[in-house]
Amino acid sequence: MTAIGELGDFSALEPFFRIVEEGLAGLADGESFFDLLADDVVFDYIITVPGYPRHVIGRAAVAELYRPYGATIALDRCFDLAVHHDRETGVVVLEYASEGRVVSTGAAYSNRYISVLTITDRKVTRWRDYLDPIAVFDALGWPVSHQSP
Repeated sequence: MTAIGELGDFSALEPFFRIVEEGLAGLADGESFFDLLADDVVFDYIITVPGYPRHVIGRAAVAELYRPYGATIALDRCFDLAVHHDRETGVVVLEYASEGRVVSTGAAYSNRYISVLTITDRKVTRWRDYLDPIAVFDALGWPVSHQSP
């Protein structure tokens, strides 16, 4: 398994990591969020924001994508977890919410998510993520190309 290193870089995402770990308890093996992922995990960000990658391959690549997260948003909590698990297919759907703040302005941030995961041999091998992009825009500002004149 690829080592991620410098886990302190991810402190802004701790609430997210904890809720995923809670949702996958007993379904996937690993002591921490990154340990739950297969080395060759595939992440697809289905509903996201402009400029964010839509497809990321590999545990290390996911870590590098998430590493600078704390420069933009710091999560205070993740909550309202619902877990749906299909034992035959290994698919797990996690529904959850987050609250936090924009680092540069202190503006409130909250969002709701649906993450559809495939677990193979007790590791997450595929992750499809859905979030409310309007909540991101309301917290961080709307893209210039989408603002009214």
